[in-house]
Amino acid sequence: MDSMTDTASSDPLALWREALVRSVRSEAPDLSTRQMAILLAVYTTPPPHTVRGLAAELGVAKPVISRALDTLGALGLLRRKRDERDRRNVLVQRTVRGAVFLSEFRDLVAAARAAAA
Repeated sequence: MDSMTDTASSDPLALWREALVRSVRSEAPDLSTRQMAILLAVYTTPPPHTVRGLAAELGVAKPVISRALDTLGALGLLRRKRDERDRRNVLVQRTVRGAVFLSEFRDLVAAARAAAA
């Protein structure tokens, strides 16, 4: 385990870097920042989540969300489902695999923070 410098313990970017390095070294999927932002939005805010709503929240176009959801869906981290009440909406739903991924990522961040202390 690499130790971080005193500066790193007070620098949020150094902490983020350490967490990302730990993630890269793990067996976890390598997500883009956009994919991670979508994943965190879905898992840290109450449902329902829609493609339209995520696009508005992140300030990007719906096709941008759809492309990211293609990857996240293929990885089993999220799933899409047509809204039965309003067929124009596509709901974005959590999965067990996504919950496990974020739990493990949280552990990586906690380990990076502990190493900085």
